[in-house]
Amino acid sequence: MQRRTMSARPDWPGRLEQIGFTYHSADSGYWREDAAYEFSDAEIDRVEAATDVMHRLCLEAVDRVIREDRFGDLQIPEGWRPRIVDSWERQEPSLYGRFDLRYDGSSEPKLIEYNADTPTSLLEASVAQWFWVQDTRPDADQFNSLHERLIRRWTQVRHESSTDLLHFACLRDSEEDRQNLVYLADTALQAGWRICTLAVDEIGWDGANRRFVDQTDTPIEMLFKLYPWEWMNQDAFAAHLSPEKLSVIEPAWKQVLSHKGLLALLWEWFPGHPNLLPAALSEPIDRTSYVQKPFWSREGANVTIVSGARVMSTEGPYDRGASVFQQYCPLPEFAGWHPVLGSWVVGEEPAGMGIREDRGLIHGNTSRFVPHFFVKEVRVP
Repeated sequence: MQRRTMSARPDWPGRLEQIGFTYHSADSGYWREDAAYEFSDAEIDRVEAATDVMHRLCLEAVDRVIREDRFGDLQIPEGWRPRIVDSWERQEPSLYGRFDLRYDGSSEPKLIEYNADTPTSLLEASVAQWFWVQDTRPDADQFNSLHERLIRRWTQVRHESSTDLLHFACLRDSEEDRQNLVYLADTALQAGWRICTLAVDEIGWDGANRRFVDQTDTPIEMLFKLYPWEWMNQDAFAAHLSPEKLSVIEPAWKQVLSHKGLLALLWEWFPGHPNLLPAALSEPIDRTSYVQKPFWSREGANVTIVSGARVMSTEGPYDRGASVFQQYCPLPEFAGWHPVLGSWVVGEEPAGMGIREDRGLIHGNTSRFVPHFFVKEVRVP
């Protein structure tokens, strides 16, 4: 694993905008291609294997939370729990998720957190960096089968669905969410779905017929949303949410996995696992070296790192409520940058990787995206 200095394509902004990636220069340069991370095929195999293991451990964790009634440890309100249990028992389909991993090329990948409900940075990981590697390193490969696997997964979901109309919704004012939504809608269209996109606030409730409708009064039976379940559960229409009225992707059972408290339960149930960091719910295991994360925090907000006498923290709206305490394992450093590997799972399979890097040790919404490639090792017989 190496960080390589690269020459940016002369027309890179136009190349990105041709594929719908319009927020490439947000926050003084979100997308960068003056650098890239190089891996060996053995290193990619290790990341892919760890992603597969993490996915299976997380599915087992959902089952155990329900069987052992551990909702209280996660402070999931009682009113939300029946919907989660029902969704899991029905095995409502999931589309995707993103594991954020600490990896340095030598030690085992370590789970930092799981973005299971509304993961983004998909357009750049799936399409943008694939065209980049074709343009700049056609001799190399990339851990990236996201586009093909998304179409395949949408095809599977369509065959199991009673409708062929799929609604896509996100917040009106987020350009990043809109572009990710449009990309996902395109993959569903290629899988044979009829598509309708709308803003979350355009979803209506038809009380007379007891069903959700879009802005043209067309019934919504299947909804993909880039809108967190913990927000949706508190909205006015939450009382009407049920699988009989509306099938949602990501499904309600994903709330267990999008919860930072999951990190502590995974360590409790799989102590010493090579892909996990020690974590606890009530207090740090090691008071001299830990990371404190609020249960529902997003984009690195309200995170605190304690490393001996040094304390680093970020601000945000999640400063109230419970936290999880995870052992501090410093991110690796390459030329002053600290990468986090976002390893994707689509359906039941590892599907690709995107890398975000930052000068700081706490990644947030302004951390930049950097492409990657890998080269095959020459093995002497």
